Amino acid sequence: MRIVAGVLTTVLVAATALTAAGPAAAASEAGGGHNFRVVAAHGEFGEFEPGANAVTYQPDLVPVDSKAHVLSVSSSGFGTTTWFAVAGLVPNREYGAHAHTNACGATGNDAGPHYQNVQDPVSPSVDPAYANPRNEIWLDFTTNAHGRAHANSKVDWQFGERRAKSIVIHETHTHTDPGHAGMAGARLACLNVDY
Repeated sequence: MRIVAGVLTTVLVAATALTAAGPAAAASEAGGGHNFRVVAAHGEFGEFEPGANAVTYQPDLVPVDSKAHVLSVSSSGFGTTTWFAVAGLVPNREYGAHAHTNACGATGNDAGPHYQNVQDPVSPSVDPAYANPRNEIWLDFTTNAHGRAHANSKVDWQFGERRAKSIVIHETHTHTDPGHAGMAGARLACLNVDY
C-alpha cells in the first residue's frame, strides 16, 4: 500500500508540475524509434460556462470545488497508462469513469461516447467485445471516508489520429455483461483531457 501511495504521490506531483501553467498540458517527443507522449490535466469542478475545463452536472454527487487530476503516459512499445485521482467527492461511494471522444460541454452527453481503440459499428456500444477495459480506458473508483480516490488504466495501444478529449465520471461502476457492457449510469461530471 505504501508503494502505491508513493507512486500516486509522484504521479500527482508530476501532474501538478505539468499543469501549473494552466488547466491542461501535453508534452511529446520521439526517440529511439518510439513515440513518447505525456499528458496531464487537472480541474476544479464547477457549473458549466464556456471554456470550463471541469464541469459538474450533479453537484450533489460531484460537488462544486471538488478536484480531479489526470496523468497519461504512452509510447509505441508501452501502450497507454492513465492515472486518475479525485478529491472532495461523496465519501465511501462507487463511481465509474471513462475516456470519452469529445470535450466537455453544457450536458454530459456533449462528451460523446466512450473512446474505443477498435470502434464498435453499433452505437451505443454494449457489446463486451468492444466495451471492455482493454479497448477503452476505464477508471472506476471508490472514494474513501474523505471523498478521495485514485484509479489507473493500462492498455496496449496508443492514440492515433483519433484521440479521446475528456474523462467523464459516471454514477456507478461499469457493467461488463452483454447488452449492458460499458454502461455506468448517469454522467455526473466531465474533465477535459487533451490525449
